[in-house]
Amino acid sequence: MQDEQVRVSTGRGAGVAAIIVAAVCLRPALTSVGPVLTLIGDDTGLSNTLLGLLSALPLLAFSAVSPLVQGPARRLGIERTVVWALAALAVGVVVRSLPGLPSLWLGTALAGAGIAVCNVLIPVVVRRDHPARVALMTGLYSATMGTAAALASGVSLPLSHLPGEWRWSLGVWALPAAAAVVFWSLRPPREQAVPPPEVDHRPVWRSAAAWRLTAIMGLQSTSFYVMAAWLPSIATSHGVSGTLGGWYLFAYQVVGLLTGLAVPAILHRTGTAATGAIVSAPMVAAALGIVVLPAALPLWVVLAGASSGAALVYALTRISLTARTSAHATRLSGMAQSIGYLLAATGPVVVGWLRDRTGSWTPALLLIAAIALTQGTVSAVRSRAT
Repeated sequence: MQDEQVRVSTGRGAGVAAIIVAAVCLRPALTSVGPVLTLIGDDTGLSNTLLGLLSALPLLAFSAVSPLVQGPARRLGIERTVVWALAALAVGVVVRSLPGLPSLWLGTALAGAGIAVCNVLIPVVVRRDHPARVALMTGLYSATMGTAAALASGVSLPLSHLPGEWRWSLGVWALPAAAAVVFWSLRPPREQAVPPPEVDHRPVWRSAAAWRLTAIMGLQSTSFYVMAAWLPSIATSHGVSGTLGGWYLFAYQVVGLLTGLAVPAILHRTGTAATGAIVSAPMVAAALGIVVLPAALPLWVVLAGASSGAALVYALTRISLTARTSAHATRLSGMAQSIGYLLAATGPVVVGWLRDRTGSWTPALLLIAAIALTQGTVSAVRSRAT
């Protein structure tokens, strides 16, 4: 009996470790770009609009790949599919750091495709392996992603001063992805495949509740990726150095991971509808605050980070709590991330275009405030299960 308890405990510990190892890899490839975006533009001649498209390319990959994940996951099993996805991420990051514009675009798309698969399947693993601790494990998963993302933001510009410049600061993040490939390759699969869809479930694409979850995912993702791409540039437009702008993005994400950990408690006390409004409000205040009182930029960065981190955990938790089975979770997560990230992909591009057209960040910040306000409104709608 004692040996059995040890094996169960060890298995749970390995499962938690696997989630953490994967989470470390899923955001640095994205957040390391913002602080060096100006350097990329200077080196390649890309306009702000095209730089915004480069930042949005992984999100387009998310949108294209997310609905397709259930097929290979059912044939290969979740663990093996995650291994291949992490390998694609590692290769994509390396290719992106090679000279030439084609490698920059191709590597970015490949890395985005690898992340997309993990985005869909890791929450499924959380629900499958930790059904009694979905909110807690989702918070841990999101906090780990946030920590790695923040670190990548903070060190990206300093790393660009090494030989290879900005290409080195992007390429270094292939190392944790490669390590994750090894870790997941050694992990025995718990189940061979995702079970076939249950015949008594209507398609999630016809569910109003599923569309609300999709809108929540898309709106919070739009705000996050706009800030991840352009916050350093917004900061430097107010006289902040490029290095400090990168550390502002670091602070934005550190605050987010801390507030994300508080979401399970807030959900327990206030429910999903009220929590949705609570996590959205600080982003509205932050975006408007930068316009009205830019001298208080550190305060607005903290508020924006608090909203962004909490909104991500809220969206992922709400999807996990709504799903009834692993297969249902895969379909629901695939839909929410496919359409949601397609919406989010427009954000960095539109913001870059607005900057090119107006020479000001004010229209972009007003857009962010409107997005966050809409997110809070949609989140506050009480919905039935899908």
